[in-house]
Amino acid sequence: MDKTLLKGLMVLEAVTDVAHQPRTIDELAARVGLTRSNTHRTLQTLMHAGYVVKDEQSGGYRGTIRLFELGARQLAQLDVRKVALPAMRALAELTGETVHLSVLDGLDVVYVEKIDSAQPIRAYSMVGGRGPAYAVATGKALLAYQPEGYLERYADRLVRHTPQTITALPVLHDELRKVVRLGYSINRGEWRDGVGGVAATVFNGLDQPIAALGISGPIERLSPKHMKEFAPHVQARALEISRAMGYRG
Repeated sequence: MDKTLLKGLMVLEAVTDVAHQPRTIDELAARVGLTRSNTHRTLQTLMHAGYVVKDEQSGGYRGTIRLFELGARQLAQLDVRKVALPAMRALAELTGETVHLSVLDGLDVVYVEKIDSAQPIRAYSMVGGRGPAYAVATGKALLAYQPEGYLERYADRLVRHTPQTITALPVLHDELRKVVRLGYSINRGEWRDGVGGVAATVFNGLDQPIAALGISGPIERLSPKHMKEFAPHVQARALEISRAMGYRG
């Protein structure tokens, strides 16, 4: 392992801590555990490479736009579908249920990837298919993190699919607040009778909700008790995907 490179990356991460910019050499040295001279040398190298500049007014150091350019190019290369597949396979093996990766499109979710359950009776869906976001677990996981007023734009499209479908905005808002509080969402047969699910949100490096990971199956098998048991596993795999997408929250 190249310790010099590692030191440089440590200093660079400390410099780009937006909560404390710009940082002085002494602050950076204390944060990363290096000597002042070592930190100064590292900063000079980073400045020469164009990743750090010295703020003349404060005497501290801050990152440059070049860091954003690098990050933006990397984000553009990340395909959440490819990144998510290992976690989806692990979740499918653990739960025995169908696993979905969904994205939000208006008031719908679009299934962008899935792994079918090996069970003879399973939830029907297809990649590229759609579902009402407010009535499925992956949809609720995404709606819970949308800006204020998002649902109001679609209030006239909240139609009932089963007796369990939530169509009243105040009740739906309460449900979504619960999703944020618990860290996962539940579908209690709200789109198709007898089909339930559990899901958690996937975030990117900008802390934005970009997808949702969930399992679904017949409520006879995926009972409320089993949903609660599986929820931490769904959350853990969703977080695993989020971390791979750059999420650090």
